[in-house]
Amino acid sequence: MRRGLRRDGFAEQSHTRARGEAGEEDGVLWLREEGYRIVERNFVAKTGEIDVIAWDGETLCFVEIKARATTSYGPAVEAVSFQKQRRIARTAALYLARKPTDAPCRFDVLGMDQGANGWNYSLLRDAFTL
Repeated sequence: MRRGLRRDGFAEQSHTRARGEAGEEDGVLWLREEGYRIVERNFVAKTGEIDVIAWDGETLCFVEIKARATTSYGPAVEAVSFQKQRRIARTAALYLARKPTDAPCRFDVLGMDQGANGWNYSLLRDAFTL
């Protein structure tokens, strides 16, 4: 787990969608700092949405970002249900059908839990397989 400063007014946002967008923006900045090369954001298909598609070295990653203002319901990384994993995997398959690659692919989850001093980042590489 890594700590970072909050770059946006996540908690001050008036509704869930705005908080999600603010958290996602912070997550993308953090991923870039960690060396991910962002290819696409918010890729949408009929099967769902993928928050971030990025290269981590020679691996194409489909990244789900979850941000939480509190851990009352558990850490953010635990918020990606099996149903959500299936939607992400189906959407990734459609992405790869449109933009084929021979590179290895994986599913990552970036959890962001808000603490007193900013975000606590938890990155799960290869978080799930289907």
